[in-house]
Order: sequence, then structure tokens, then C-alpha cells
Amino acid sequence: MKTPLILLHGALGAAAQFEKLAKELSDYYEVHVPNLPGHGGTRMPDESFSIALFADALAGYIRTNDLEQPSIFGYSMGGYVAMYLARHFPNMPGNIITLGTKFHWDAPTAARELKMLDPGTIETKVPAFASALATLHAPNDWKEVVHNTALMLEEMGRHNPLSLDDYKDIKSPSLIMLGDRDKMVTLDETAAVYRQLPAAQMAVLPGTPHPIEQVEVELLSGMIGRV
Repeated sequence: MKTPLILLHGALGAAAQFEKLAKELSDYYEVHVPNLPGHGGTRMPDESFSIALFADALAGYIRTNDLEQPSIFGYSMGGYVAMYLARHFPNMPGNIITLGTKFHWDAPTAARELKMLDPGTIETKVPAFASALATLHAPNDWKEVVHNTALMLEEMGRHNPLSLDDYKDIKSPSLIMLGDRDKMVTLDETAAVYRQLPAAQMAVLPGTPHPIEQVEVELLSGMIGRV
């Protein structure tokens, strides 16, 4: 019987981004690739985007599919959601693997990220990205996804949902990964969380930037299989 493994996308992302990774891992795991609320064409939630909302949705997915302590790989924001789930639903997840997760949030951090989340600027300066977002989130309006994400990050800048002390209470075996070319997430914040976790490993992936589309699938699948 294969171990269940959930692949969790990042902010502005969707399950479709994991097609190659899911195929690579399917020989060894029972792979699940859900979309978080409002992403990948799923219905926009009545309440605002938040880490708590996404963690509740993930918990609901685990219950609905009768998954017993599934391993969870979370890319970027997906890793934060997985950690939040483990903190608040400690018996629900099995192993947790994160890649490129930004753990440190304060007002200046949020302000930097918000500069890149203006739909008009995205359309004008990076039209290919705007087109990709439109495809990922259809039939939803991708601009609404961007706007709701910006509001969430602004709130995270005011109040980080997980403090460093929270990670001490996460008992799930964890692998915390960062790409050596990641320009969004720092080594310091990644190592700080790694040091707080009671049962963690840490890895720096060579030649790896932040965007999931630029991560080598074979390298990532091999690392996931180590935990």
C-alpha cells in the first residue's frame, strides 16, 4: 500500500503546476494534488484568503479522502500552510517537506512582496505571467486571485501566523529545503525555523531558483523521497 502524499502549491499557484512532479512520484506514493480555495478554478471563498483558511481546507481534504497521516510537500506558501496545519492539527499530517517557504513576515517584508502584486503592472511588464495566471485560475478572474493574495500578505505583515516559538511544537518529521538561487527566501529565515523544529533536516538545492517551474523535477522528487 502506497503512502499518501499531498503536493501543495504556492501563492498564485495551482495544482496543474505539479503535473510532472506528481507523475514522477506516482510509482512510490498515492499522490494527491488539491487546489486551495480560490485557486486553480475552485470557487472563491466567502471569507478572505488566509493561512488559517487554507489549512482548514487542507484538513477538510484529508478527512474527506480518508488519508491517514499523509506526507505533505508544500512549495512556497504551501509549505507555510503545511506547517500551520501541523501546529494546529498535530495528529493529522505525517512527514512535512517544504521548498522555498518564506517563514519570516513583518511589515517591510510584506511591503516588498506587495510591490510585485499589482495586476496592472503584471499585465504591462510581464504579460506572459499574466497569461499564465489567467490559464491557471480560469474560470476565476486571475486579478481577483492576485488582489486577495495581496490582502493576505499585507495581513501577514501585521501578524505572522506562526512565530518562531510555534515551530518548537511541531513534532512531524520535516525536511526544510531552499534553492541556492532563491531571491525571495533567505537562508537565515530557513535555518532559524529548521533549528526550532524538534525532528527536522535541512537541505539547500543546487542551481535552484524560487519559481517552481524552474526546479529540476528529478532532483526535487529524489529529495521528497528521502523523508
